[in-house]
Order: sequence, then C-alpha cells, then structure tokens
Amino acid sequence: MSSKFWTCLSNDYEKLFETELGYDVIIYAGEEPNVKEIHAHSNILCVRSQYFRTAFSNEWAEKKDGKFILRKPNIEAKLLSIILRFIYCGNIELKNLQGPDTLKLLIAVDELNIQPLISYIQEYLIKHQTEFLYQNQTVILEIVYHHETFTDLWDFFIKKICANPKVLVNSDKFINLKAPLLELLIKQDDLYMDEVEIWESLLKWSFAQQDMTNDPTKWSKEDITNIEISLNRFIPLIRFYDIEPEDFFYKVYNYKEILPQNLIYDLLEFYIVPNIKPKFNVIPSRKSYLKLDSTLIELDHILLFASWIDNKDYSHYNKRILPYNFKLLYRASQDGFDANSFHRNSDNKGATIWVAKIQGSAQLIGGYNPLDWGGNCGYKNTSESFLFNFIDGPNISTAKFGYVNDSRYAVYCNNNYGPDMGNLNFPNSNNLNYNYNNRDWYPDIGIPETIVIEDYEVFQVAKKGN
Repeated sequence: MSSKFWTCLSNDYEKLFETELGYDVIIYAGEEPNVKEIHAHSNILCVRSQYFRTAFSNEWAEKKDGKFILRKPNIEAKLLSIILRFIYCGNIELKNLQGPDTLKLLIAVDELNIQPLISYIQEYLIKHQTEFLYQNQTVILEIVYHHETFTDLWDFFIKKICANPKVLVNSDKFINLKAPLLELLIKQDDLYMDEVEIWESLLKWSFAQQDMTNDPTKWSKEDITNIEISLNRFIPLIRFYDIEPEDFFYKVYNYKEILPQNLIYDLLEFYIVPNIKPKFNVIPSRKSYLKLDSTLIELDHILLFASWIDNKDYSHYNKRILPYNFKLLYRASQDGFDANSFHRNSDNKGATIWVAKIQGSAQLIGGYNPLDWGGNCGYKNTSESFLFNFIDGPNISTAKFGYVNDSRYAVYCNNNYGPDMGNLNFPNSNNLNYNYNNRDWYPDIGIPETIVIEDYEVFQVAKKGN
C-alpha cells in the first residue's frame, strides 16, 4: 500500500512543477537567442538541493517583485527542465537524449550538485551510450579529468585505454591531450603497450606541442631546450630498462640530446655490460609488461621457455628483456576438451607452446611447436621443437626438456588429435601416452608412459614488434 501513496505524492509534485502554481522562482536558462524562462518553487528546491539553498540565501539571492531570479546561461532549458522535474518528483527519463545532451546533462547536475543523478547518468552513459563515449574519447576524457565527481566515467576510460591504448594513441586527437592528463595515463601500471611504443607516442605528442620535426639532426639549441622542458615531467615515468636493446639503440639513444646524460650513461652500461644492475632510479615494470593469462604457469616459466626457444641459458632473459609475447589461445577447461576445440582456437596461429597439468599431481608437461597446427597433413618437419617436463610444476628447477632428435617426426597434425608431438601422442581425449618405443624421436625426459590430463593451455608465441 505504501508504494501507491509514494507514487501519488510523486505525481502530485510533478503536476505542481508543470502547472507552476504559486511559483516564486524564475530561472533564465540558456544563451541568447535561445533563453527560456522556467518557473519553480524555492521551498522545494532548497529542501532538495544544497546548491539552491545557497543560491537563495541572503548573500546571493536576486529578487524582483517577490520572486527569486536565477540566470543559468550555461545550461540549456530542456536539460534544466529534466533536472527540476527530478528534484520535484524523483523521476528522470534519458532515453530520448543523444550522447552529447546526456553529457551536458551530467555536467549540469554536477554544477548543481545533484548527487544521485551524477552516478545515475554516468552509469547510463556507460551502459547505453558506449559508442558515443568511444567516438569522442579524447574530448570526453578531458571533461572527465576536470570533474572530480565523474569517477565512474574516469574508471571506465582508464580501463578501456589501458586495455587497448593504441586506439587513443593512433587517433588524430591524441596530440591534443593536455599534459597533466597524458601524465596520468602514462603513470598507469597496467597500460598494455610495449614501453618503446609508449616512448614513441610521447615523442609524437611532444613534437606536436612544439611544432617540431622528428629529426634531431635539424634541431637548434632552442629546439632541444624546448623539447627537454616538454618531456621533463614524463621522463621518470618511462620504464627505459624494459625496452629491448635494439629498440633502445635506434629509438631511444637517437634522442640522447634531450635525455638526462646520467640516464643515457646508465642505460648504455645496462645494455652493454653483462649482469650490471641499473644505477638510475628504476620504477617497477608495468603489470601489462608481465601480463600472462594462465592458470598453470607463471612468468618464470615464460622466461625459461624463451631461453629454450632461442637456445640460451635460463639467465639470458629476465622480465625486462623478454623477446616474445605469449598470448593464450586455448584453455581446455574453458573452451572444450576435444580435438575440434583445440584446432578451432589454435590452428594457423604460427608458433605455439602448450602446457598440460597431469591429474592428481603438480606435474606439468608440454612442448613447443615452431610451425603451426593447421592442416590435416600428418607429420611436419622441424629441428627447433622441444618437449618439457616439470616434475613439480611451480618449481622451475625441476624442469627437464629436450629438443627433437628426429626432425621428420617433430609435430603431428591431425584433426582428430590435440597437440601431438613425436612420441607424445594426444588423441581426442584427456588421455595421453608417451611411446617409449619411439624414444629416438625425442629424448627421454621422464614423461610418464600413460597420462590423464587435468587441464591444458596453448599459447601463441610471437616475436615482439612483429
């Protein structure tokens, strides 16, 4: 019963707003020549809004013929009417508003300090007008940055930009970002972009601010000074030690004139002298730089795989020097434990590495296929594949591995099999077998003869920069 009474009360207040009976407030909304006069009741506005309580106080109020006078040239009449209707009856309808008007409405309710609507309109934009947000990312991001209460939109944009920063960076409007906003973006630890690309994007932005060409040989002393000043606030935010040596030489060292000389010296020492530790202030690597979507393995496994792929010692690579990206293509427990699911997700993706957990133990086994899994063609020839076995999966010191002995039987591609390699047979199930009769194909690394797999994952292995 009570809910019916509330509805009636809300309807009556809405009628009061529409009929303007006994109004004592005149609000001039909008700019010339589109100014519109809106009437309201001061008691209702004061009770429902701190902004109007202040506006109608003795210190601020303008009155004429017993009526309060307010002027809001920055708020369109139709938007102010929506806000006032909410103040009166608690109802709001946004479905007839296009994205630009919804954003203007949000800015207006923030100015009028209508807290419930600040959250509600942000949620509506994110849920129902996402395309508008994407298409106007740079402009809206600037607006959100200057409104502390737009936290939901800020979190939305930061999450989207960090997940795919190239959409923003490659847009024509990227160079129009204000320096404080760009600084906040570069500070994000989960910015999913190679560090050298972040550096190159920063240079592009900085050259645009100074109207300079990207050619150090043509810079004057004044140009160098200007670009140094422009970059000064950003340099401590770049993880220079996470940049590949080749990229450092061609894409960072080339700009040594605009970088701190002690940083350049330390970077040169870091890249040239074996096992040297950085002396310059080093901030932690970005989370995205170490990002790995896996339930079975960690970064240490990836470093070991990269070393085996390049036939290097384990100590050759570290989290700052990792030449490959490992992208999850397939997880059996998630995508289906059958050969069709494996091939649908993993075929024709180039080099891959697969990792399987043996049921009832911590043991991990797997292999590296430098070719691909496409084609129902039987054996494929390569001398670069290998199998591995972690007796205790989390402990990489328990690892054993072996490169293929007979390259003719390195990889077996069949639509009815999973990642079958040499004498490790992977039929259309979670039951594997290791054929010791064919141990000449791969060396004996202690893989059990019969295996039941609990789960397995396949990763695409791609050289960074490709």
